[in-house]
Amino acid sequence: MKICRFLSPDQGARLGAIVEGAVLDLSAADSTHFGSLTAFLEWSAGRADSLAAALQPFVVRAPWVASWDELRCGQSAGGLRLLRPTDDQEIWGAGVTYHRSREAREQESGASRLYDRVYQAERPELFFKATPHRTVGPGEAICVRGDSRWTVPEPELAVVLNPSLEVVGFTLANDVTARDVEGENALYLPQAKIFVGCCAVGPAITLVNGPASTESVTIRCRVVRKGSIVFSGQVSVSRMKRSLAELIAYLGRDNAFPQGVVLMTGTGIVPPDNLALADGDMVEIVADGLGTLVNPVRQLQRAPG
Repeated sequence: MKICRFLSPDQGARLGAIVEGAVLDLSAADSTHFGSLTAFLEWSAGRADSLAAALQPFVVRAPWVASWDELRCGQSAGGLRLLRPTDDQEIWGAGVTYHRSREAREQESGASRLYDRVYQAERPELFFKATPHRTVGPGEAICVRGDSRWTVPEPELAVVLNPSLEVVGFTLANDVTARDVEGENALYLPQAKIFVGCCAVGPAITLVNGPASTESVTIRCRVVRKGSIVFSGQVSVSRMKRSLAELIAYLGRDNAFPQGVVLMTGTGIVPPDNLALADGDMVEIVADGLGTLVNPVRQLQRAPG
């Protein structure tokens, strides 16, 4: 089962359950617990290992609103629009979790050895990525900083956690990064990572069914420019150096997430150095079982000088 958010012209943002290709209005079945993703994540505490079964009594009461194919393609009747699956959740990131990422970041930093040390260290790299208003959903524009000449997509598996830091489900994410800013100085990481349109998530949240497992997930990405594919790549999540449990445990150290949180788990797909996102590009991220996340690219106004 999957969870999505959609916008109704008459009722505002709603939470939907995707069952056998149909989108059902969970908010109509129980507005207290399913009026938002935040409410759903709070309700899920203690139920994360059996969410589908716990949701079943509400799903049977939830009215049909659209087919999933129509909603995700923007063709549903009644003016419904697919939203990003998150609402009030912060987005955090994990870095240097793949060997390929370590290589790329060492290269961009001039062989500082900093990322080698992080890769081998007991403590993982965790960083704050995006507030809700900097996060976009399917079909919305990701952005290139005005002062960056080398911005790239970073396709990642993202884990959705409730306030108890239990794994509720998985979605796709794009950790858009200004690699030239990051490579100039490691202390510039927040500027390389956090800006308008710096993160995309979606299209929906695939709920866990028992213990969370990601080893069989393969993420694929391609960048399309003027109808031509200028980059494509893929990676198996099984190549991650660190486990989900390890990353989540460090994220939760001396920290709290009352609305739940989304943790991106790092990227193993690194475009070549001669590729930089440009205005009008389309970035497509795909994983079997999780769907397809497509976002156009918008160039922010360049800084003077």
